[in-house]
Amino acid sequence: MTVHRDTVVRALHFGSRSVGRLTARARMLPSFLICGGQRCGTTSLYRALAAHPVVLKAVWHKGVHYFDTGYHHGPAWYRGHFPLQRTASRIEQEYGVPAQTFESSPYYLYHPHAAARIAHDLPGAKTVVLVRDPVERAHSQHAHEVARGFEPETDFARALELEPARLAGQRELMLADPHAYSFSHQHHAYRGRGEYATYLAALAAHVGRERVLVVESELFFTDPKPVYDAVLEFLGLPHLGYPEFERHNARPRDSRIDPGVRAELTAHFAAHDAALAKWLSRTPFWRA
Repeated sequence: MTVHRDTVVRALHFGSRSVGRLTARARMLPSFLICGGQRCGTTSLYRALAAHPVVLKAVWHKGVHYFDTGYHHGPAWYRGHFPLQRTASRIEQEYGVPAQTFESSPYYLYHPHAAARIAHDLPGAKTVVLVRDPVERAHSQHAHEVARGFEPETDFARALELEPARLAGQRELMLADPHAYSFSHQHHAYRGRGEYATYLAALAAHVGRERVLVVESELFFTDPKPVYDAVLEFLGLPHLGYPEFERHNARPRDSRIDPGVRAELTAHFAAHDAALAKWLSRTPFWRA
């Protein structure tokens, strides 16, 4: 009998999570989170930070997705995803500074309950949010969702036309019922997930403005060292050299956007980008 590899992997993950839940009290909790945005370079920043000698990543997955779609599992399940405290103690003895652990779930920024849950369950945790040109982000997300089989409409312009109807009432439904889930809210919000300032304000209202760092993806990709330095300073991590900066999770796609669609999206995001400028203390890179 042939056993499919995915079946084996799922079984291993289930067993590890079960062990993690049983040993939850002996495990770390994140001191910081990468909360988004989707298709903004979160995987690349995650890999760079995971390479830091005193940073321990989540055991199995980059994104645990606890504060958005997995909250019903409970705190022991969440804590079971992270390294043991004895591992952190060994690192602290070696480097003389406390070890930190983290995860990266890009849906946290956009999910209507995630910010409040983070503030309640991880008081004091810091959050890092990456932003990029929202027009390019939307186009990249569409290609990503099509490739994963989550978007049946392969034409980007048509998917944008469908977005208002798909998302109508979904956020309100989720706000009214903490257990509600919306597939379209997670996978089809091409405009919505690029309205960064709206969701940054909601995040800051819960966790505190001083615990939110906004990073422009374009700057991270073109000149990563200063951005990495700023992230380490924000997180209180010592500078112990630079990792190999690589661009991860980039998906091949036709980068051309219909000029009319680009113009419409650029106009749509104008006010949102102006609000984002207050977070960056300058005009966003793509508007400069």
